[in-house]
Amino acid sequence: MADYSFVTRWRFRSPLAPVWDLIYNSERWPEWWRGVERVEKIEAGDAEGIGSVHRYTWKSKLPYRLAFDMRLTRVEPMSFIEGEAIGELTGSGRWRLVQEGEFTNVRYDWNVATTKPWMNLLAPVARPVFKWNHDVVMGWGAEDLSKKLGVEMLPVEEN
Repeated sequence: MADYSFVTRWRFRSPLAPVWDLIYNSERWPEWWRGVERVEKIEAGDAEGIGSVHRYTWKSKLPYRLAFDMRLTRVEPMSFIEGEAIGELTGSGRWRLVQEGEFTNVRYDWNVATTKPWMNLLAPVARPVFKWNHDVVMGWGAEDLSKKLGVEMLPVEEN
């Protein structure tokens, strides 16, 4: 397996609630995020969705689809979502949302390993391409969320 760690940061001129709503309700991602082809609920969870499993099918600039399941493991309403990836990718994803005045800051940490033999075989040379592809898809997410909400997407100040 090849391990990857990605950090994505988004910043919007928006209250927190609508940004949270669109990110938390991932079954609606295909309606607005061009990189998400399909989201299927596999298992229901509790009232907050803890324990639920969704299958995500992603498309990208590269000529392949990536599908994996995510089990929701933790939710802190309006601030934190965490899940465990199973399938073509294994690992964890964590969304953190923070309101800062008139802005909402979003951070996504994606720590995964590939399980597809061809991806593992190509990892030593393809790692920069996989990172570029991840950044493209997450960039689409930021642009598309901004459009969906009708709010300004702003550059993120690096810490």
